[in-house]
Amino acid sequence: MFYQGSLFGTLVPEFDESFAELQRLDLDATTWVDLAPGWLTGADQIYDQLVALLPFRQRTGVRMFDQIVDEPRLSAWWRLESGEPEPMPILHGMRLLLAERYDEPFDSIGFNLYRDGDDSVAWHGDRHRHVVTNPVIAIVSVGSPRPLRLRPRGGGTSLSWSLGNGDLFVMGGACQHEWEHTVPKVRVTHGPRMSITFRSV
Repeated sequence: MFYQGSLFGTLVPEFDESFAELQRLDLDATTWVDLAPGWLTGADQIYDQLVALLPFRQRTGVRMFDQIVDEPRLSAWWRLESGEPEPMPILHGMRLLLAERYDEPFDSIGFNLYRDGDDSVAWHGDRHRHVVTNPVIAIVSVGSPRPLRLRPRGGGTSLSWSLGNGDLFVMGGACQHEWEHTVPKVRVTHGPRMSITFRSV
């Protein structure tokens, strides 16, 4: 999938170990998100290599709004328990640094590819909230920016961030229990976006 990248995306891939640009927003008394714009430089190269390396597939038989449909995005997974190294060495460094900062093992990486404006994911909280209390989820977005929105569970005023080009976005506290997030369909997009999502499963 062709992506016309940004100037910063062509730099040597590296991530900001100091988290110098990171800012925290408290959504309520128990929920927070962190945002570090451009945390990963050289994000276009990471995007291109992951598209070439990963066995992306479309999940079928997904329940959405009381219907069974094909998921409107492509996904791939890496898990520590597989015994295989991360798909790229830089992902290993990112995972260990994020694990140290957020005191999480981050033993799983999910890769979600939104090919165009028709690809999306509906409002949801991550499923492992059912087995993990207050899970922390760290997302690094590469490719063209797309909106990610959060709202209180069950509805309400939503917040929106445009994420891509190496942005780091972290959801913590009760975010998966008390809030929902979505990547909505959009009419206009300048290219595909991939989310690299670190979880503790």
